[in-house]
Amino acid sequence: MKKNFARLLLSGFTATLISLSSLSIAAEIGLPQTIKLIVPFTTGGSNDIFARALSEQLSAKLGSTVIVDNKPGAGGVVGAAEVARAKPNGGTLLFSSNSFVTRAAVDTNLPFNHRTSFTPVAMVAQGALLLVVANHTPYKTTADLVKDAAKKQVNYATAGIGSIAHLSTELMNSMAGIQMTHIPYKGISPALTDMVGGRVEALIATPASVGGALRANQVRPIAVTTSTPSPFYPELPPMAQAIPGYSVDVWWGVLGPAGMPQAIVDRLNQAINEVSQSPKMKEIFSKEAAVPYIMSAKEFGAYMNQELDKWQKVAKERNIKLAD
Repeated sequence: MKKNFARLLLSGFTATLISLSSLSIAAEIGLPQTIKLIVPFTTGGSNDIFARALSEQLSAKLGSTVIVDNKPGAGGVVGAAEVARAKPNGGTLLFSSNSFVTRAAVDTNLPFNHRTSFTPVAMVAQGALLLVVANHTPYKTTADLVKDAAKKQVNYATAGIGSIAHLSTELMNSMAGIQMTHIPYKGISPALTDMVGGRVEALIATPASVGGALRANQVRPIAVTTSTPSPFYPELPPMAQAIPGYSVDVWWGVLGPAGMPQAIVDRLNQAINEVSQSPKMKEIFSKEAAVPYIMSAKEFGAYMNQELDKWQKVAKERNIKLAD
């Protein structure tokens, strides 16, 4: 009994020391006691789910209380603008995804500059999109789809102009030398309804967004967008087998306002990397067919600039822009 009590006492003492250590480190580098992690979309999506799981573990690791604050609007612009205006002390951060750069590629009327108004902090996770075709089509591979689209009209659906799915498919059009016809919808549900109904032949989407239709065998996946196979869909080949050089990743990451002190950026990067690799986060990522992806803040910044260059080039070449 005494040994058990002593063990519990020691465990509690150790936990207290770790907590005090986190608090002292946070205080030493000037990290606020409360951190607002802004998600620029509504609750329930992958950005929100990942951010809430991340915030819970970050709070314990940093010694600061991390609170998720949903600020939806204008395709992520409203929330991002609030972060761009915030004090650069680590107290206000942005949890976003590909939409951060794809929006910039098609919208020239933004209240901030994606390259200079933010401080890249950390990549969180990365995964593949799926190339999906309707069951009424004969396509079994990307090559089948490309061959048919070169001869006749093939319609593809997206959940909106300027989305990662839209730009990814236009990149496919460009690299394969074809011209599939874009049919934009207000969300993935009506797009899938029309695909099942035989009005569109193909779409590129996140695995989670088409998961229900896949499980019901209403649509058929034929490839992944990543340059290598996905561990969640090992039977699906990369689109690059038919379109050499084609590669698109879906990703999630954390940014802050421009001008954040390097000590704060480094501490946040370290903590986010550690949390992202935890068993709990890996399990949550897996539901979106994603895995943790570790980068330094500098590497993440370079990666985002490459992504922005890539999608701006696609948007310009394919004449994709949001209506004024």
